[in-house]
Amino acid sequence: MPLINIDVVEGRTQDQLQALLDTVHESMVEAFEVPPTDRYQILTQHKPHEMVALDTGLGMTRSNDLVVLRFTSRRRAEDAKQKLYRLLATGLDAKCGISPQDLIVTITENDAADWSFGNGTAQFLTGEL
Repeated sequence: MPLINIDVVEGRTQDQLQALLDTVHESMVEAFEVPPTDRYQILTQHKPHEMVALDTGLGMTRSNDLVVLRFTSRRRAEDAKQKLYRLLATGLDAKCGISPQDLIVTITENDAADWSFGNGTAQFLTGEL
């Protein structure tokens, strides 16, 4: 936890996708101070015409390197979120060659009762996590 949905335009190699997944995970672990084994990622690849992300008037230029990250997570402090955004932008640029302008991140927050990691229980509520 968090659960991270990653949407990209198809065309990357398996090694490129693995570097992307690893960089996103490393950034999340550092920013949110969670254990390295706390890894839940779902990667979906799309045809170029299936992803549209304009610049919202910010003057950004998007390319087919576009990465959209959707985090579902328990509440996080604003400074941790800001740190995550910075780490993702610098890490993906340095390790994957993805421009910070091609990165969109959103975080949807929920509570302890909104998670079950298996066995039909809410582990945050039962104290297992």
